[in-house]
Amino acid sequence: MFRIFGPPGTGKTTTLLNMVDDALASGIAPNRIAFFAFTKKAANEARERASARFNLDPKKDLVYFRTLHSMALAMTDIQPTQVIQDSHYKELGEAIGVRFGNTSSYNADNEVASAISSSDPVLGLINLAKLRKVGLREQYNLSNLNVDWNVVSYIDECLTKYKQSMGLYDFTDMLQVFIDQSDQCCPRFELTFLDEAQDLCPMQWDIAHILDKNSNRMYAAGDDDQAIYRWAGADVDHFINLEGGSETLSQSYRVPSRVHEVAENVVKRITKRFPKRYEPRAETGQVSRINMVSSLDMSDGSWLILSQAAYHLQGVANDLKSSGYLFSHRGNRSISEKISDAVNGWEQLRKGMTISGENARKVYAYMSLKNRVKKGFKKLPALADEDQVSLEVLQKDHGLVATIDMIWSEALDKIPESERAYITAMLRRGEKFNGVPRISTSTIHGSKGGEADNVVLITDLSPAADDDMRVNPDDIHRVFYVGVTRTRDKLYIVEPEDVTRSYYI
Repeated sequence: MFRIFGPPGTGKTTTLLNMVDDALASGIAPNRIAFFAFTKKAANEARERASARFNLDPKKDLVYFRTLHSMALAMTDIQPTQVIQDSHYKELGEAIGVRFGNTSSYNADNEVASAISSSDPVLGLINLAKLRKVGLREQYNLSNLNVDWNVVSYIDECLTKYKQSMGLYDFTDMLQVFIDQSDQCCPRFELTFLDEAQDLCPMQWDIAHILDKNSNRMYAAGDDDQAIYRWAGADVDHFINLEGGSETLSQSYRVPSRVHEVAENVVKRITKRFPKRYEPRAETGQVSRINMVSSLDMSDGSWLILSQAAYHLQGVANDLKSSGYLFSHRGNRSISEKISDAVNGWEQLRKGMTISGENARKVYAYMSLKNRVKKGFKKLPALADEDQVSLEVLQKDHGLVATIDMIWSEALDKIPESERAYITAMLRRGEKFNGVPRISTSTIHGSKGGEADNVVLITDLSPAADDDMRVNPDDIHRVFYVGVTRTRDKLYIVEPEDVTRSYYI
């Protein structure tokens, strides 16, 4: 297995996809090439690029461009109906007198982390022990789970018996079945590519080695310095210690030189790593220290506001709203698309334009009965989603009472007052509230793979991370290395609120 180390911004995934292009151009059949990514999104992007460039059918020709879990489900004899669902957990819980938290139904393209961060902590612990290939008691002893061991053991035993009696398989079972049946179910490949290899857990590494045995050539790409999923079972040491050749991509197309200096100061603190060097962009960039996020003018460019813990972002989100910025908060728009579409739709109607029936329904959703919309018309039963309607038509045929002289804040009187004030602040700032946010707030874990012109890095640590810093400092060093290296131009380091519980950069 040949390793490709890709430091931040060096184009690791692009390098792999270029190799796929070269293989297809040389005449290797598409179904003899496998490309495994850590997420569904990454696998889809690889499949779409290859299919577009070589005019291939992504579903028929590129069947092995997927996640490891989806391959395990597709290649074994497990049927979709045999995958355990929420209803099964509910039935089991009622039978054994245990109330499970909200369990997400399995999706073959979920990341491993989704199985570990289950809202039911016991199920998450059971999955983590399997993925790490350690005993449940050993994993329990390493955890901070506030549940008696006898309860955990009882649930695990009951769950195992329940799955066996019902012929069901959960998230981790699928990987194990593939491993057990690999002699019969693993295809032969000319070329196999594995992206984000530093995030693989021991059970996934078993599959990676099976793929290696069944491939003429295999490439594993990743960066041990960006391995921030050890809490989810990732075995970065396995990636570091793999036998075979390697190369390091040596030019970053993202990180400017001054930010690179900061990043190098962080990464050198990691004690267990594969040594590597890469060159920054020629542009110098800028590094500044600030006391408050609210002191920054974010009127231009893309912004990424990062913290180690999610709760550190709530005050930032409140400040951004007060200042009238449109932003994305942990993956969600700061104002819902439904409200944006309603406001925009109403203003289009006032300008004499037509809107679709679908958009008109959104407008009506924020209007009161009687004084804005006549009773019986609220859901626009006589209007199809694709129909185009004007203000006059809505007033004449569809029960609209609101008039053209009413601005959005008067006509859409059911929009909550807090959202009304926020939209007003955005309009005052000149923000296009129905546009794509330039500003994002995210945990550092959630930002992996992202980048922005400007990165604001909050250095406060949660109590758990502060404890981990004393036990596993490499994990925290890697987290902040990822945070620093999201920067394309300017890095703003926020001074901590509590110096005694923070990460020094």
